[in-house]
Amino acid sequence: MAASDLIKIGEFAKLAGTNLRTLRYYEELGLLAPAARSHGGFRYYRHVDLNRLRLIRDLQGLGLHLERIGELLAGPRRAKDRGEFIQRVRAALREHDRLLAERVREIEGQRRGLSEALEKLKDCAGCVHTPGESNNHCEPCSITGEHLPPVVSALF
Repeated sequence: MAASDLIKIGEFAKLAGTNLRTLRYYEELGLLAPAARSHGGFRYYRHVDLNRLRLIRDLQGLGLHLERIGELLAGPRRAKDRGEFIQRVRAALREHDRLLAERVREIEGQRRGLSEALEKLKDCAGCVHTPGESNNHCEPCSITGEHLPPVVSALF
């Protein structure tokens, strides 16, 4: 690999949208390793290392702890042969997919809640009450007698 293909740690951090401390911490945990070090100890990374860093952050965003992320990322590297390597990569991708599907279900639930809240506002538009302490912030609704959708209740 040519030295011109390598990115010094500071520039890599900028490209990744993170800081040096995070990169060093990920290295300490074995999640990310520099491709090379200079004689002075400066860390250098490859452009493709950004993909690994993005995956780490994606998995964190899906709720995985760094320890579990380390297990997923290290799995393929511990493989004894090509078949096991592919199997471990496949398992890591499937877990990532499962986590994404779970997140999609959560977001869809939130969107259903927002639709319910928007529908409820139709009732509110014709109401003479303004949410306040004197009417318990319209909880329950004086028109329907039902509890407000959670998002509306939070805003009222």
